[in-house]
Amino acid sequence: MLNALIKSWFQAIRVQSLHRSSANLLTMSESVKKVKKLIGTHSGPFHCDDVLACFLIRQLDQYKDAEIIRTRNENLLQDCDIVVDVGGVYDHEKHRYDHHQSEFTHTMQSLSLKMPYNIRLSSAGLIYHHFGHQIISSLLNVNINSEIVEIVFDKIYKGFIQEIDAIDNGIAMCSDKPLYHITTHISSRVANLLPTWLEGSSEKILLDRFYQAMDLVGHEFKDRVNFYGNIWYKARQYVKQSIENRFNVDKSGQIIDLSQFSLGLPWKEHLDDLEKQLNIRDEIKFVIWKDASDVWRVQAVPIEPKSFILKVPLEQSWQGLRDDTLSKVAGIDGCIFVHSTGFNGANKTRSGALQMAKRTLELAQLNNGN
Repeated sequence: MLNALIKSWFQAIRVQSLHRSSANLLTMSESVKKVKKLIGTHSGPFHCDDVLACFLIRQLDQYKDAEIIRTRNENLLQDCDIVVDVGGVYDHEKHRYDHHQSEFTHTMQSLSLKMPYNIRLSSAGLIYHHFGHQIISSLLNVNINSEIVEIVFDKIYKGFIQEIDAIDNGIAMCSDKPLYHITTHISSRVANLLPTWLEGSSEKILLDRFYQAMDLVGHEFKDRVNFYGNIWYKARQYVKQSIENRFNVDKSGQIIDLSQFSLGLPWKEHLDDLEKQLNIRDEIKFVIWKDASDVWRVQAVPIEPKSFILKVPLEQSWQGLRDDTLSKVAGIDGCIFVHSTGFNGANKTRSGALQMAKRTLELAQLNNGN
């Protein structure tokens, strides 16, 4: 009898202990739920801007594990830590980022005077404006105040996000009727992920496709950041180095040598940007380098990266000539050709290519003097 009482007493204690443990686990579970961040956006069909906005937010440390709540219920949105593309409110302090309200007219320039872009922002542009520097800094693993972050921020907006802002806001590329339509841009590819009328449009299907769309835009966004931060920017540094070394190439400072870098180095855009930044606009007239066949090339610099108008074309009397004829007329050994427009030429040696550039500059100066 005594043994039975003792056994019953121990069982009671064990049950109470289990109840306490279960209660503790439940409390911990509720606590975890409260700690988890919530990103709110609208339900129904999604678009590229809200998809990209949610992806960008999840690149921030504080939101990397956040759950996305797709709803138009204001009570549910109020419980979210950050809300994009829904709710009719833009308030950075409250982390509300909608752009649909009639009073919203912000562009990247209106929010940051140093940026020249005047396309009305979508939710993607809004999130990028406020958090883009932080995201790029993290993806490139560099200090947020470094030059590369500011430069890549500008390039990503201009070449990626601005287009999404414009399409979402219904801003046409041109005022005339276009000759054709582009259907492979990122916004179109996101739209193609929407369920068809045959599939139905349950919120479960839409949420699944929303995450697929986030993977799509996220991959492309990261790819662009990697390109501009690790490839494009490195080329810029090389061009800058060549500009700084230009007086060692020729005392005029009007010729740069890119031969020490890999073939195919993109230089025109960088040279144009850096001349503006360094306040040496139009000073550099020629670029020389060595091509894959060990031939030295000399190229005239255009007035703008995509322009066919040259600052100084190679000497007119050489244009269209080749080999010995060209060498004789130019008075420079080893000449191979000069293009008929004067934008490009070649020589067997570095010295010869350099002489072609220098002699052209001398003749141009004489002609201008006359």
